[in-house]
Amino acid sequence: MTEKLIDLFEYSYHFNKEMIKVISENLEKVDEKAISLINHTLNAQQVWNSRILGEESFKVWQINPFEHLNEINHQNFKKSIQIIESSDLDQKVEYQNSKGTKFENSIFEMLFQAINHSTYHRGQINSLLKQNGIKPILTDYIFYKR
Repeated sequence: MTEKLIDLFEYSYHFNKEMIKVISENLEKVDEKAISLINHTLNAQQVWNSRILGEESFKVWQINPFEHLNEINHQNFKKSIQIIESSDLDQKVEYQNSKGTKFENSIFEMLFQAINHSTYHRGQINSLLKQNGIKPILTDYIFYKR
């Protein structure tokens, strides 16, 4: 299980980097929604990591300086891998969502949510890129593994 989760985070990290690169190369054509979504994608992973570790987190919709996105992506990746390698993935963690509602999930469920959430929003960003005349990135997992 650990190896598979690490592989999925490597996939997500790779395509977050690629998405940041495409956006940076086309900033004049990219709309604010795409910028908001790439920030949200990175912020959400940071939030899930922080919930697991009991640390302070970003706001899910905060806009970070664009030049910091690659470093945020890298830090998120390193922290997710650290969690995977040092945690009992079945352990339950209590946390509050951004509205203050309390929940409890396993570390595995929280990490998988971060991966799945990122995939969903990269798809949205790709749609926005295409609408603005920018070639979208093939981000399917199977293309990553080929």
